[in-house]
Amino acid sequence: MALTVETRGNAHRQFWEQAFDSLEAAVVIFDAVENKIVQFNDAALKVTGLDGYELAAMKVSELFPNQLAELINLTLECENLGCAWSNDMRLATSEGQGRAVELFLSTFEIDGRTLTIAKCLDLRSIRARRAEAEVSHFYRGSLPEKQRIDSVFRQLEKGSQLILDAAGEGIYGVDVSGNTTFLNPAAAAMLGWAAEDLIGRPAHTYFHHSHEDGTGYPIKACPIYAAFRDGRVHRVDDEVFWRKDGSCFPVEYTSTPIEEKGRLLGAVVVFRDVSAQRKAQSDLLAAMREVESLKKRLELENEYLQFELRGGANHKEIVGGSVAVRNILEQIELVAASEASVLITGESGTGKELIARAIHEGSSRCQRPLIRVNCASIPRDLFESEFFGHAKGAFTGAVSERLGRFELADGGTIFLDEVGELPLEHQAKLLRILQEKQFERIGETTTRQVDVRVIAATNRDLKQEVSKKTFREDLYFRLNVFPVVSPPLRDRLDDIPELASLFLRRACERANKQQLQISLADVERLKAYNWPGNIRELENVIERAVITATDGRLRFHVPRTVQVDIDEIDVSSPGLEPNRADGTNGLDSAPTAIVTEQDLKQRERDVMLAVLRRCNGRVAGRDGAAELLGVKPTTLYSRLKRAGIDARALRK
Repeated sequence: MALTVETRGNAHRQFWEQAFDSLEAAVVIFDAVENKIVQFNDAALKVTGLDGYELAAMKVSELFPNQLAELINLTLECENLGCAWSNDMRLATSEGQGRAVELFLSTFEIDGRTLTIAKCLDLRSIRARRAEAEVSHFYRGSLPEKQRIDSVFRQLEKGSQLILDAAGEGIYGVDVSGNTTFLNPAAAAMLGWAAEDLIGRPAHTYFHHSHEDGTGYPIKACPIYAAFRDGRVHRVDDEVFWRKDGSCFPVEYTSTPIEEKGRLLGAVVVFRDVSAQRKAQSDLLAAMREVESLKKRLELENEYLQFELRGGANHKEIVGGSVAVRNILEQIELVAASEASVLITGESGTGKELIARAIHEGSSRCQRPLIRVNCASIPRDLFESEFFGHAKGAFTGAVSERLGRFELADGGTIFLDEVGELPLEHQAKLLRILQEKQFERIGETTTRQVDVRVIAATNRDLKQEVSKKTFREDLYFRLNVFPVVSPPLRDRLDDIPELASLFLRRACERANKQQLQISLADVERLKAYNWPGNIRELENVIERAVITATDGRLRFHVPRTVQVDIDEIDVSSPGLEPNRADGTNGLDSAPTAIVTEQDLKQRERDVMLAVLRRCNGRVAGRDGAAELLGVKPTTLYSRLKRAGIDARALRK
């Protein structure tokens, strides 16, 4: 007898409780206002699998978990109309999976209190019974006819018993009433039903009653039964059979009609479990998709590497034996084997990319590509597409999917050149992928994982950019785990002979000229120049000399150094700092005196001011200060900005 939460004393209580518990349908009486279960019958315990104490302690909303809105609507409908019905509710069970039920609600009042009666019918049980009744009605025949059909199937089974027992496929027979006539051991093993459980019962009701998604499978649409209605063989390869434990498995089956003297008596069904084949097919499709993805990736990597070969760095190794170069090589050896992010700083043309390549080639990632991204050349509206890629149709012009640079660099290294040029609004997106190793392509919601080592380079002072709020401090610290400074060529003049020989050999090969020789006088002339454009400028000067060489003689067009008369420097001019404490301006010290870095900066500042005064404050153009100093106007503008000099203030 069910556990009663609330009882009323009356003479017929035992009679009504026995009647209540004898109901096959699960019945629960509850108070909708208090969300409290008042009473339930034994069938409710059987359907839910709970014991009486567990069910009594539950709230009504817990009895129908995750369906509060639907339950409220049904309860309100019941209060307004007196009854309500739904076949979309699921009743809580001890297994936690929930059971689909057909729910009927009605209300009644007792002692001024409105209670609701919920009658729950198991949908699976209902479908089975209805199918069995439909089979009985659809295929009902006379008893003698049924006995004759049974005799035919017994003879068929007896004559083929050895074959049935040895067959690996499942084999069973059905008569024109839809009832199972025999079942071989392989079929019993796959279905989980014993032969005696199914023989004489409708096969469709037991293991072919529903589609894979759980929706009912009408008997009239069943191809197995259709075989003994239309007399044709029916082959199906996209359905499921249901096991006794409630699980299903994919099958391929053939339903062949059985005839005797031109009359259809039933059908023999041969089926097999194709779970392994479906899994193999799924694995094959997944592998094919992976191969296609790898193919696209390799094509993009090849395209990228071809581009790098056409326009990438010319350096195969770091050249030179100066102290500055030896220091760089030591740093590369230290950091290459680690996974630390590296920030390479230095002036333009000093070979920062060469250092990045050396670090990558010395790392465990050297078998994967080094992907270079010039942050200064990426348009603002294409940043995400370039870095993270996009899906086909993500925006106008996205005619195919594209892998971003980070996805191309997966397992390898990405080199963010000129990282200081990234707009502030894009720095947060870059920081996220560096921190979380995750990103999404434009037009996709799938989050992708990436394993990339980051090497960044810049000619800017990022600390100063951080203080000016133009570069994120957290991104700076994320990049600057291991800082490397690329020295300017003027700090490694002893490397010029070796560098000049390397560039000369390559320039001759490109120009298809015989190898030319560089004289000691030319070397000394090259070493005497300040090289504001660094190694890139040296390479360009040598290539120009090879192009213009005649009679095997090189002519180096090295910009002349401007000699400025010390007496021309007016310390009272705008922008000049006061003389030093010792009464000098840093330019008239004895040749043997020690010159500090601050002295050199002051000397450079004074020279720029003197030349600007001579050029009437003109920086670029013919007879401008840049031409006299032998540097590019952009270089001079950068130095003037760094020194805090406004050339416009020197115009007359």
